[in-house]
Amino acid sequence: MKKTLKILSLLLVLSFLLPTQVVAARGLDDGPGPVIFGGSYTVKSGDTVDGDVVVFGGVVLIEEGATVNGSVVVFGGTLTVNGVVNGDVVLVGGAGALGGKSVIDGSLSLVGATLARADGAQVSGEVTYKDPGDMRDDPTLPDLPGVPNIPGFEKVSPFDNMNPLWVGLSIFGRALAMALLALLVGLFLEDPTRRVGESIAAQPAIAGGLGFLTIILAPAILLILAITLILAPVALLAVLVLLVALLYGWIALGFEVGLRFTKMIHQEWALPLTAAFGTWLLTIISASINLMPCVGWLAPFILTTLAIGGVVMSRFGQRVALPPAPASVPAAPMPEPSPESAE
Repeated sequence: MKKTLKILSLLLVLSFLLPTQVVAARGLDDGPGPVIFGGSYTVKSGDTVDGDVVVFGGVVLIEEGATVNGSVVVFGGTLTVNGVVNGDVVLVGGAGALGGKSVIDGSLSLVGATLARADGAQVSGEVTYKDPGDMRDDPTLPDLPGVPNIPGFEKVSPFDNMNPLWVGLSIFGRALAMALLALLVGLFLEDPTRRVGESIAAQPAIAGGLGFLTIILAPAILLILAITLILAPVALLAVLVLLVALLYGWIALGFEVGLRFTKMIHQEWALPLTAAFGTWLLTIISASINLMPCVGWLAPFILTTLAIGGVVMSRFGQRVALPPAPASVPAAPMPEPSPESAE
């Protein structure tokens, strides 16, 4: 039963967080186009894709001689077009490149993105460049009721024109994804997760200090590695390790939150369930505090330093970093009885 639960949890998390990593091109009769999360998508020369291609944080390559009969939408990724796109192309927050023989039979829209366009690239429709800050003045967006100004205060929240419902759903979805990941980590890495959480709880000041130093020094070290051609792969690996450390430490910190919650209600849950609930609660609270203007970032930053520092202290859960035991004070010698008292 436990093995079945692990397999189901693994499939659930992978299907929720990483639906597609590397996708092959599909033919005309294969239905709607693909949706890729964090992976790569290549339409090879001679292949034809029927339907829209949507990519979140991935890499899209349309080779010369390839055809996409639909629109191509990329969020936070990289798009390279050397073939034909019979539809619109939208690139949000990424980078794009149009080869010399590329053809876009539609409009090209760039939102907070950069584009390298070679001579000979054809775009039949309108080409628009838009900065994300200009979107609040877009006449196509519905106006929301304004909030009156308070004397002495200035509105600085980035969510002035954002629907609160979507903000709440975004926070809830992010917390649910982290809870599912915590459930998976708790099932397979129970003891290391417990050690990381105990290290953070035992020495929070040292964990926060180590995490702060890691956050400060890591960018400089990664920059030095990145500008060295031979060590560039090492820099990429270091970024991946740092990201894993952050996620792992956050889950361990969530486990400690869940553990204290279960003690408060006088119950005892299994570690995977405790970690999942605690991570869900911690993520929601942190994201909600982060919405506060000016000082909202402080709480998530402190939690991040604790998470990374706990992983560093415990060496990814290999040991528990407990505080040193206080030095024992030798007992004072007992005074010898005087002869008078002996009598």
